[in-house]
Amino acid sequence: MILASWNVNGLRACVEKGFWESVDTLHADVVCLQEIKLSEGQYTGGTGEYTAYWNYARKKGYSGTAVLTKIQPLSVAYGIGREEYDCEGRTITLEFEDFYLVNCYVPNSQKELARLDFRMEWEDAILAYLKALDEKKPVVYCGDLNVAHEEIDLKNPSTNHMNAGFTDQERAAMTRLLSSGFTDSFRSLYPDVTGAYSWWSYIGGARSRNAGWRIDYFILSSRLMPRLKEASIHSDIMGSDHCPVSVTID
Repeated sequence: MILASWNVNGLRACVEKGFWESVDTLHADVVCLQEIKLSEGQYTGGTGEYTAYWNYARKKGYSGTAVLTKIQPLSVAYGIGREEYDCEGRTITLEFEDFYLVNCYVPNSQKELARLDFRMEWEDAILAYLKALDEKKPVVYCGDLNVAHEEIDLKNPSTNHMNAGFTDQERAAMTRLLSSGFTDSFRSLYPDVTGAYSWWSYIGGARSRNAGWRIDYFILSSRLMPRLKEASIHSDIMGSDHCPVSVTID
């Protein structure tokens, strides 16, 4: 099974930049999308062989997630049961036979860390949610998690220290998640690979210089790790300021 995740930074704009052609190259059974920036009914294109599940933010043109799947889930849940987060359309959970798939767009701490407190409260809530699911069956947690965990995960760690996405608090929250029975799939396979990024600023030609950040993840319940066959970052796929990431699981 191939699972993919992509922050499309506006689905309609990404479709105009070859989204569906890019999805075809991933050969994914399930594609998780973040930051779709849609309201209900705004996307009128088809979804081909995929069944689509949408979680729209209440605010227009903001946030939102979607899951495209060729495999029928046993159940689908929207949000994590906390209205202050759920109104922003940040999570969709699909239950499959032997695991849960949680697609997530984690809140950004924003400039001058204006939303860091909100973000850290979110970290407590999402960890509790994931651990509760993990008690029932293993979890695949993916999406734009808006944090570069270690210095190896961004081009310029020293100048970005305590900027949104690379604060001590956000990094510690990721460490806490990974100490709670979960594993970063890409780093588990490629612990020393540098220059592996999934997001680049539109400013200053960052992508052409590969001055990026790895903030898009597949985090797996550690007991799923024996089934992990590959974890990939598809930096050659354009259409957004993020590129897709994927895992192959037996």
